Amino acid sequence: MFWIIQFKFSLYLNVVFPDLNQHSLPLLILVLQGLIFVGLLFYRYVKHKAYSDLFLALILLLTCYFQTCYTLGFMGWYNEFRTTKINYFLINISFGIAPLIYLYVKSITQSNFRFKSKYFWFFVPLFLFIAYRLTIFTYDALQTGFKETQNGYLKIHLDEAYVQNISWFLETSYMMVFLAFTFQLFYNYRKKIKQYFSNIYKLELNWILSFLIIFSIFFLYGTIQDILGQFYIEIHYVQRWWLNLFVALATLYLGIKGFFTDTSKLNKINFTFTPESIAIPEHQESDTEKTIPTQDLEIVKKLMEDDKIYLNPELNLQDFAKQAGMSRAQLSETINAGFDKNFNDFVNSYRVEAFKEMLKNEKHQQLSLLGIAEECGFNSKATFNRVFRKLTNYTPTQYLKSVSVNSN
Repeated sequence: MFWIIQFKFSLYLNVVFPDLNQHSLPLLILVLQGLIFVGLLFYRYVKHKAYSDLFLALILLLTCYFQTCYTLGFMGWYNEFRTTKINYFLINISFGIAPLIYLYVKSITQSNFRFKSKYFWFFVPLFLFIAYRLTIFTYDALQTGFKETQNGYLKIHLDEAYVQNISWFLETSYMMVFLAFTFQLFYNYRKKIKQYFSNIYKLELNWILSFLIIFSIFFLYGTIQDILGQFYIEIHYVQRWWLNLFVALATLYLGIKGFFTDTSKLNKINFTFTPESIAIPEHQESDTEKTIPTQDLEIVKKLMEDDKIYLNPELNLQDFAKQAGMSRAQLSETINAGFDKNFNDFVNSYRVEAFKEMLKNEKHQQLSLLGIAEECGFNSKATFNRVFRKLTNYTPTQYLKSVSVNSN
């Protein structure tokens, strides 16, 4: 029925465009879905002024724009409109995507992020390339016979002959540099939250890491494909369809997760430290032993052992510091140097010990293991299982069995 409707629509227009086939239809659907999220994200940015929404909307917009080239091609645009000038405007947007991905991750992982004027420099290559394309289009449009051809003189003899190869090399290098910076930024963030939050599973942003890995794989695959197609074998545009499909799916995945995941909590808390404030890194000796005042150590112990503040699943360094009457830097240094643990491991070690104590008291006869873990201050099964195994070398179930055997 669908193909009959399509056929009648084509006859009515007396053209073969649009040809909705197995290649064009999936890309068209993804482009339309992407544009829907673009609108939603722009609306939310206008309403709440969250830069992460703006950057994500622009990423989706540029991706949809790039997919237009292949979508229109598979829909029969180039066959039906042979004098179309669309090639002047279908540019590779890596110069824009690369810094946008970096700024998007930065806007989520940096508290109180503000867009600085220096960030505009990231997009200078994109603006220059757009200006160049508009210039050659203007020149070619002024030449005789331009209306009867698809590509003008400069498009053929300058752009396709030289500039496209040069721009491909520059764009590939640009993307590699920004991906490297983005991965570094993300892993530094992952280290930093361990110094600030006691439960970090919901803040680890694993979906962003997954996207970065998947996108990097596709980028590497696309680069190898371009090199092979340029110097060794001819790769038909139909063979390139799969890469475009998977990149569109990966980007849409980022759009969905980015839209429905609440990351506003990070923007409300300043967990930035100077290098001196982050005390001794894990498993690394300091050049000069720092002496932590005994009074500070006792205050921290009292809050943990007597007041049991670790039972609060939302406990973070700022709240702990207020109750201890210390600055965040002072408390961080006390925990790192005085107890040889980062904040996350320090708090969770008390939670694990509390869990063990409840098992000894046969609390598991009344609650599930996860229920007991929540009573001890954990707020997710994933965090509890990972922390427990790290600190005991057992899974919670294995530990319960060992306790049961010993008690018998």
